[in-house]
Amino acid sequence: MLRRFKTPVQRTISFQLAMAATLLLCAHTGGASPEAGQMMKPSSLVETGYLSIAGREVPYRIRNLPVSSFPELPSDVADALTTRGCLIPQTYEAKHPENVIHASLEGPGSNDWAVLCSTQGRVSLLVFFANASPANPSILSAAAETDRLQAHDASGELGFNWGIDPASPSRIHDAQAGMAHRPPAPDHDCLADTTVDHKTVYHLYRNGAWEKLDLE
Repeated sequence: MLRRFKTPVQRTISFQLAMAATLLLCAHTGGASPEAGQMMKPSSLVETGYLSIAGREVPYRIRNLPVSSFPELPSDVADALTTRGCLIPQTYEAKHPENVIHASLEGPGSNDWAVLCSTQGRVSLLVFFANASPANPSILSAAAETDRLQAHDASGELGFNWGIDPASPSRIHDAQAGMAHRPPAPDHDCLADTTVDHKTVYHLYRNGAWEKLDLE
């Protein structure tokens, strides 16, 4: 079973401080986002509810972080996410702010970003190539928030299970080690798209299009 996000204690503390600060901000502002042009209103930082599964009401909880929790984002990308009303959903096992990645996704040496954006009940995997307008990112995948939930502890509560990470060429080459005709390692990073505790799909941008890599 795949486990993700095993991080040092310092990152755990950082995540907890970030969550505390943003929850205080939400309480102070009533959860509202300031109006700015066509800016969309983000959802709550902590979303809770119930899903009906096999005739039983099952609780769920999704923790989110605002775009401001990721100061490493370029200002134009951060502005584009804020205008969309994005919050960044965190997996149920997150120990530090996640689901914002920086990698060479378009080609060798490119300076690109990928983000999970949650807004209006849907989560989209957005890719911002350095040579494209941040106002028009690629949408690699999208789903309803409630389609990305799963039980993860004895309480039965459902949590968010979608995580993204950069995957280096060497990581991809290792992942393909069991193939009968193992291809050479790619010449730039891939995007690892993970359902926590289940599987990871690797996306490679090549020849102007995204493709899913074979692992067997």
